[in-house]
Order: sequence, then structure tokens, then C-alpha cells
Amino acid sequence: MLRSRVLTRIGASLDETLNRRVYDVLIRLPLKQRVSGDGMQAIRDLDQVRHFLSGLGPTALFDLPWMPLYVAICFLFHFWIGVTAVAGALLLVAITLVAELRTRQPTKAAAESGAARNVLALASVRNAEVLQAMGMGRRLGALWGSANAHFMDAQQRSSDVAGGLGAVSKVLRMALQSAMLSVGAYLVIEQQATAGIIIASSILSSRALAPVELAIANWRGFVAARQSWKRLGDLLGRLPARAHPMALPRPAATLSVEGASAVPPGGQRLAVQDVSFSLHAGNGLGIIGPSASGKSSLARLLVGVWSPLRGKVRLDGGALEQWEPTALGEHVGYLPQDVELFAGTVAENIARFQPDAEPEAVIAAARAANVHDLILRLSDGYETQIGESGQALSAGQRQRIALARALYGNPFLIVLDEPNSNLDAEGEQALTTAILSARARGRIVVVIAHRPSALAAVDLVLVMAEGRAQGFGPKDEMLSKVVKRVSHPIAASGGQCGQAAGAAILKVVEA
Repeated sequence: MLRSRVLTRIGASLDETLNRRVYDVLIRLPLKQRVSGDGMQAIRDLDQVRHFLSGLGPTALFDLPWMPLYVAICFLFHFWIGVTAVAGALLLVAITLVAELRTRQPTKAAAESGAARNVLALASVRNAEVLQAMGMGRRLGALWGSANAHFMDAQQRSSDVAGGLGAVSKVLRMALQSAMLSVGAYLVIEQQATAGIIIASSILSSRALAPVELAIANWRGFVAARQSWKRLGDLLGRLPARAHPMALPRPAATLSVEGASAVPPGGQRLAVQDVSFSLHAGNGLGIIGPSASGKSSLARLLVGVWSPLRGKVRLDGGALEQWEPTALGEHVGYLPQDVELFAGTVAENIARFQPDAEPEAVIAAARAANVHDLILRLSDGYETQIGESGQALSAGQRQRIALARALYGNPFLIVLDEPNSNLDAEGEQALTTAILSARARGRIVVVIAHRPSALAAVDLVLVMAEGRAQGFGPKDEMLSKVVKRVSHPIAASGGQCGQAAGAAILKVVEA
């Protein structure tokens, strides 16, 4: 009982030591490389190791050191009794080695098949409306059934191997006990041992070989735990713990981009190439260009989501990598193109789940985003539970609450990627007011836009095409150049990239 309790607490201690580190790697990995599966393998690996340490598997390891002692006592009883015990031990060890070789591949295949099945299931849940509306449910169900069949087949093969070897080990143990009794009886008949030796040798041989049988029974879990531990070690080695650099002063003056280039995680092609510009407190920058021109990629560089392949992004002269991520986050507001909220209250989401958030700060952010009145009309106001991914809200409500989250704490740099994609006329007016208000407070606002209303509150424009900056300057001047470039493409000096950018935003200019 005590050993079981100690093992359970050892597993819990390991989890307590590593869970925050594993979670940190979990959220950093997609920013560094393309993630296969559902991205949750690290958590499953930690659970697997903890489960093994809390079970009966390690018990066999604690009992194995006693095995030589029991075998030695059997030799003291009689030489042939000791030989019989050693022969039985060697047979069980051989079965253990066979278990190692036979279960390694099926266990690995089961883990990979299970991950592939889970990815498809999660994608189906996220896109349930599409599956229903377009009649894709049955076809995706067939794909899931195939993935599930592969998983079940791999798991069955692993179970068959482990269960079969476990059964063989039990048969051998029973045969060994019979052999011990037979050898003991023969020695008694030959008057080479006393009758008590029969019972004693049977008990000792059983105790000597019990740890081996227990190890075989739990070998499948041991193999899975070892594979999980190896994957965890490799993953943590690739993403070392973050350093804690010295805190820098709160930025208040400039944002500068110096020849910045970036590649998407796991990609090969540059999404942003040698972009340079500088903004000062109170500036509002609109980034425009055709689809796949690098606008959203540049936004990820500005907020530190991606690290530059070369070049620097600086706040008041300090490169973003010189900031500790939590500290940097206090000075950055980011509204991504695909808005994601988290299960919790409206207030918690606006406050970025800061545990000691002041109600005044939450309301100030909501007022800055002009969403305070909208929140008060919800069923429970700021305490309204919005569900996973904000399912209780409309797309426009989610976007406006995400804007309030970006403005929480009055950050110095505010980056808004397609902030009006789901807004009505009232929401767009609120967005324009929020941007103007932030600029009046000395903040820097960067807006990525396709719709013209998002540019109403900016004073500068950056034109992007094929990952490169095609022009940067005052809004009216840049839009005028775009009009001329589209009107006279032969005389345009920007080349095909500039023409493509101009054509894509001509409607914006005209509007």
C-alpha cells in the first residue's frame, strides 16, 4: 500500500515539474515548425509516463534485485533446485526480450494511428456546419472509419503480442513450480533433501520469478512510456526553456523594422522579404496589397509571433527578442485575422485572463473599442460565459470583443489584421473611433485592410506585393501613386509586383 502511494505521488511530482514546461512547448512549437497531428502529442506523452510511474510497472523493477538472493538460497537447498530456478528465470527473461522486440513497432503504430484519427475527428467537430450543409458527413465518416480501423488494428496487434507473451509466462511459471516440486520430491526419495525443502523451494522460486512475470505483464506500458519519454526529451531539447532577460522600459516612441525577412513555420519560401520602415508615437499605418502578398506574415513579425530570419523589429530601439514574452505582451495589442476567444467570461477574455485584472481597466478597454454598451446588452453583461471559441457570440461580437482585448492595458503597439471583416456599419464606425482614440493617446496602430473603411483612421500606407514593400508614405500620396500605376502600367516603375498591388487595391482607392 505504501509503495503504491509513493509511486502515485512520484508520478504526480513529475507532472507538476514538467506540465508548465510541456504547455510552453505546446504553444511555441506551431510558431517554429509545422506540427503534425493535433498538436497534443506532448501532453499525451507526459500522461503516459505519469500513468506508468503510478502503476504496477515500476514494482517489478523494485523486486528484481531480490531475485539473485532467492536463487542463491535455492542453490543452498540443493544444486539441482538452484539449476531449475535459473533455467526458469532464463526462460522468462527470454520472453521479456521477445516482448521488447515484438511490442515496440505495434505500440508506435498505435500511437501514430490514434493521433491521425483524433486530428480528423477534431477537424470534423470544428467544421460541423460545413459537413451538414454540404452533405459531406457520410464521406468524412467513411474516412474516419478507415482511420479508426487502422488504430484498432494496431492496438489489437499490440495487445495480442503483450497478452500472448503474458499468458506464456504464466504457463511457464506453473510448469516451473511443478518442476520444482518434482525435483524436490526426487531429491527426498533419493534422501538428498528433507521434505521441507519441497515446500521451501517452491515458495522461493515463485518469489524469485514473480518480478519477471510482472515485468512481462506490464511490458507494453513500459515500452509506451519509454517512447513517450524519448519524444518528450527530443521535444524539450529542440525548444529550450525561455531565458528571462532584464526588463526594458515601457516603449513610448518608435517602432522600426530593419530589413526584416521571415519564413512560415516549416516552410521554405520567404513570406516577407527585406521590409524596412519606421513609425513614431501617434502614427497609424495601413498595410494593403493583394492576397498572399505577405501582409498577415508581416503582422506576425511586428508582434513577435514569428522571429525574423534576418533583420530586426524594434520597439524604442530594443529588438523584440530582447523582451521576455509576457512583458512584451503587455505592450502589444493584436487582433488576428482568425479571431479566437477562450471559454470563460467576457471580462476574462478582455483582460487576457489576468487573474488580478482591475474592473476599471476591463471597462476602459471595452469603452476604447466602443463595445461597452454591446456587452451590457448580453445576458449577464461582463460575466456572460461565451463558451469554447466564443460560440455564444456572433462573429461580429467576437471581433469587437477581441478588439477590446487588443486594447486592454493601453498597449503601445496595436496590430489589427482585417479588423472589420465581420463588422456592420456601426462596428466599422466604432473601429475608426477606436483607432483615432489610440493614436491620440500616442499609441502606434497598424491596420491590415482589404475594405476601405479600415483605412479611414490611418495617416500612412505601406503597399505590399509578393512579400516585398512596394511603397511607403503618407496615405494620400501612396494611394495617388497606386492610381497612376494602375492607369499607366507601362510607365509604372514598380514592375509587375507594383502593378499587381495597384490592381488589387484600385477599388479601395476609388471607394
